[in-house]
Amino acid sequence: MKLRLFLLLSLLAQLVGCAVNPATGKTDFVMMSEQQEIDLGRNYAQEIAKQYPRYADEKLQAYVQQVGERVARNSHRSNLDYSFTVIDSPDINAFAIPGGHIYIHRGLMAYLGSEAELAAVLGHEVGHVTARHSVRQQSQSTAWNILGQAVAIGTGVGAAGDITNVLGGALVSGYGRDMELEADGFGAQYLARSGYDPQAMIEVVKVLKSQEDFARDEAQAKGKEVPPAGYHGLFDTHPDNDTRLRQVVASASPLATSQGEVGRDTYLKRIEGMPFGDSAEAGVRRGQRFYHVGLDFTLAIPQGWELINRPDAVIVHSGDQQAFMVMSMQPLKPGTDSRAFVHEKTGGRGLTAEQSFKQSGLDVTTGVLTGDGAKRVAVVARQSEAFLFIGAVKGRASLESADDQFMEVVRSFRPLQAKEREQGQPWRLHLVQFKAGQSLEALSREMGGEGDKLKRLRLLNGLYPTGQPLPGDWLKVVR
Repeated sequence: MKLRLFLLLSLLAQLVGCAVNPATGKTDFVMMSEQQEIDLGRNYAQEIAKQYPRYADEKLQAYVQQVGERVARNSHRSNLDYSFTVIDSPDINAFAIPGGHIYIHRGLMAYLGSEAELAAVLGHEVGHVTARHSVRQQSQSTAWNILGQAVAIGTGVGAAGDITNVLGGALVSGYGRDMELEADGFGAQYLARSGYDPQAMIEVVKVLKSQEDFARDEAQAKGKEVPPAGYHGLFDTHPDNDTRLRQVVASASPLATSQGEVGRDTYLKRIEGMPFGDSAEAGVRRGQRFYHVGLDFTLAIPQGWELINRPDAVIVHSGDQQAFMVMSMQPLKPGTDSRAFVHEKTGGRGLTAEQSFKQSGLDVTTGVLTGDGAKRVAVVARQSEAFLFIGAVKGRASLESADDQFMEVVRSFRPLQAKEREQGQPWRLHLVQFKAGQSLEALSREMGGEGDKLKRLRLLNGLYPTGQPLPGDWLKVVR
């Protein structure tokens, strides 16, 4: 027993290392070399490519790569081979993984107003990489896990490992305010050294603070809970007048070699025509229906329910989030019908109250999967594809409380009609020049999309909640 404990603690001592952080100059607790960090990032990147669709506009991808490389060249770790990728998602987010792989969702790009703001987001993420935040985070987590095993073996208390995992998780959950502020500081430095205006870091904060205010106002108007902030960074949790943030941005200004570039017109022209919200490749919602041109289907969303469109599934849920149905697509073996598929998936048991029928020319089987928490299951078979629906309720509510809505979704599934293919096309960003005597109210009435279009117009153009453009300004609209 003591020998095993000694060996584990010896292993921990061997793994723990101290290295000088290339960005801060301080000694950090790390448990991997730079090459190990690069290898880890490469593996992560392969998994991300499977889960997050790459935005299929190579000109825009090349532009973002160009801006990102310009910033990264002036970072503390310019030796890394950085990659910058636009993800085809309407989410407001960006993130970095070890080794220099940085991702930005096109949903965030829609709300940025200049090339300098794009560079600020990318610079913030480069700051996480140069300061090795993810490496330091993972090193702490690994050390706690090993220590937990050692304590469990040495004391004979099996729960000790779990306790130390919790402690480790508490230390590394999120980057935390200090690391986020550190990334902002480095990002501002890299902006200045690259010829961008470091004040763009403050402008991005304003953009994301307006996003937070808008989401809160929309939720309150609908009587719903305020959604959590989207972007992980310091941007979404601290106001633009945050003293520490303004200090790190101001400290970067003397590093500028010339008057800072903003690049508003350049950026706006680059994103003109970009999908706003869902894309045709991912499927789009129009009112109470969801249309997917690529997979040739449409389905209805029950009144009062919401839809979450993910790369791997479509999820519809009740307004109180107590009932939900997930639809995913799985391969169907040749010659297999919907009933055979169900019986294969259930180990030959089948479903209670099972029924099979034809729907819009498609083969459907549905029924209830009994057990701990009954579930409505349905399969729609189409050539080599099986669309699998699973509906469930949370807590002690019975399946019957939402089963009518589940069946409404299932029975609404059908191939697209010719006239519906246009409905499956996304809204897109377009540029218009604001004219003297023109009103935002009139312009908003020409906007596509759902919700309060005037508020959305202001939000898109950095004018939320009451700002006004000047004659001659270029504005982003949705059509």
